[in-house]
Amino acid sequence: MPPQAPLDMPPQDLRYKPSRRARHPSGVVVLYARFILVAVTVGVTTYGVYQMLQVVRFASMTALQGMMIFFFAVSLGWIAFAAGSVLAGASKRRDPQPDANSPASLTALVMPIYNEDPLRTTAALQAMAEALGQIGAHRCFEIVILSDSTNADAWIRESLRVDRLRCALLNIMPVWYRRRWQNIARKSGNLEDFVTRWGGRYDHMIVLDADSLIDASTLRRLVQLMQTDPDLGILQTAPQLIGATTFFGRLQQFAACVYGPVITRGLSAWSGDSGNYWGHNAIIRMQAFAENCGLPKLEGRKPFGGFVLSHDFVEAALMRRRGWKVRMATDCGGSWEESPPSLIDVAVRDRRWAQGNLQHMKIIGTAGLSFASRMHLGVGIMSYLSSPLWLLMLGIGFALAIQSHLIRPEYFNHDFQLFPSWPRFDVELMMALFWFSMGVLLIPKMLGLIRALLSRRIRRGGGGVIGIGASFVLEVVLSALYAPVLMLIQCRHVFEIFMGRDSGWKPQRRDSGGTTWSDAWHYHKRHMLLSCVTAVIVWFLSPPLLAWLSPALLGLFLAVPLSRASGSVSLGNFLSRIALLRTPDEAQTPALVARRQELVSRAADLPDDGLRHLARDRESRLTHIHGNLARPADRRGQPDPHAFTAEQKLKDAGSLDEALRWLTPIERVEVAGDARLLNQLALLPDAAHPSFLI
Repeated sequence: MPPQAPLDMPPQDLRYKPSRRARHPSGVVVLYARFILVAVTVGVTTYGVYQMLQVVRFASMTALQGMMIFFFAVSLGWIAFAAGSVLAGASKRRDPQPDANSPASLTALVMPIYNEDPLRTTAALQAMAEALGQIGAHRCFEIVILSDSTNADAWIRESLRVDRLRCALLNIMPVWYRRRWQNIARKSGNLEDFVTRWGGRYDHMIVLDADSLIDASTLRRLVQLMQTDPDLGILQTAPQLIGATTFFGRLQQFAACVYGPVITRGLSAWSGDSGNYWGHNAIIRMQAFAENCGLPKLEGRKPFGGFVLSHDFVEAALMRRRGWKVRMATDCGGSWEESPPSLIDVAVRDRRWAQGNLQHMKIIGTAGLSFASRMHLGVGIMSYLSSPLWLLMLGIGFALAIQSHLIRPEYFNHDFQLFPSWPRFDVELMMALFWFSMGVLLIPKMLGLIRALLSRRIRRGGGGVIGIGASFVLEVVLSALYAPVLMLIQCRHVFEIFMGRDSGWKPQRRDSGGTTWSDAWHYHKRHMLLSCVTAVIVWFLSPPLLAWLSPALLGLFLAVPLSRASGSVSLGNFLSRIALLRTPDEAQTPALVARRQELVSRAADLPDDGLRHLARDRESRLTHIHGNLARPADRRGQPDPHAFTAEQKLKDAGSLDEALRWLTPIERVEVAGDARLLNQLALLPDAAHPSFLI
């Protein structure tokens, strides 16, 4: 790492409203977009609830019917909000143009990693650095890799790959690497450690995920936009999905290509200067971030207490709280990320996201937040609470069906009543309300489809009008089948969180390893069982009701084969060959993406057993030792017991194989971080290589 240039990053007090910088009021365009959002949300919800009240007699409404209407209102309001947000995007103006003659600055390309594949991460960074060199902008950037890896072999592979990356970019830009010994506060703590120790060296940082790619012209444009507007604190790009090969990955990639732009444009329109930050593919003003985005440790036990998980939403809100602008750049393009390859991988990632977003329930009341920032936090919370609400609504409807089947209606509920009170349920009006709700739900998709058909680039890359139209129908049908499965998965996540279970910190799988039948059965067998039991019960109660529930029950019944198919590369390739679910970036691969793929394919394989490789190869051992910061000293009187046990095992071992077999995962990390222990490991005899040089 370079010489330290510390910045103070104090934890923010969420209970008190701080003083803020001069803040400009929202413009007319932003206010108009918010008016559209509110008008559509309130109007659609009010109309739907009014029509629902006409379905049943309001004066004789039962408690179950009242609960049904309540949850219907919340669910309809949620999808109306999504439709209103997309419609508000029609009022958005184009992003401002930057000043091309802005003064020079230094920006860090920061990539936090956690037990990732270093071949892909370093290939992406090398491709971006080379692209910056081709346009002459490389002198304004430096690469900073921030490792939180806890696996010794992953750490060793990182060290070796970073050394090769540094050699490859020797004449282009510096490459810095730091691995933390203590993973405090996960990704937010990783970034905070970098800012507080080296943040003063940089004017800005562009935060990348392990699967991020940003084109050189976009990187330069982001820096110029920050320099043009000194009040801009965070500028978030709208990354597109790329590189999907599996069936489910291609489904997400097509949806992001067609629907994503209209969704992000609407979000940007009503957010204005109070936009959001998604944790990656964004540029941040370093000094402002350090002053305003120190995250406190929340009171209480996990999962709601402790360190903030979904730090990005909170950092954007805290930045805006002090008067800095947080905006979204929707017109620049050239920003990409990758999607999880299968349904199970989405569920694993979603568990962590669910806990992080529900944790915002303790943050949304923070003093001094703007209304739009609270809206962003609320949308994140509601995106996970909506699944249990929908499930409750279905459950109440199921209970109403049982009630109507088992309980005989009371026709004369008053003494001396001359005429009976007939049960009332307007089927035709209920049908009309159902199709109205479906229409509102499909507004974002329909607007995205219209935009895609009007775009020459998307038409050419997506198989023409017929290809896009067929892909759209396929995506809608498959999304309807996957939706009930995802609903139950999110319901389980929410239940576990409210029961106090922490998500932990699992690395995300980014390759296309596929999903086996056994994995799919183990994960989804309860979904299939639930659908079968529900179908049998509903069949005996009301066969017409079973017809209405069949779309949701069909998705649950097919959960295992759908999950198995989601990770299939062969099915994804077949759809690509017949021009289904294709995107322009797939038809004509961007140069930056192609360069990353080339670097990955040409890279030499890295050792699976990192410690064994270091023990055999003296040059690699020296590279690893000199490529890492020294291990921090133990506190006085508090020695690390794992280092002592690792050293004793190395003394007792009679061979390299015996030592490696004895060492625990934590002890392997201690050996990998200590030059003395590594050299001691290298002195042990190796039966497989009795004459190698140490």
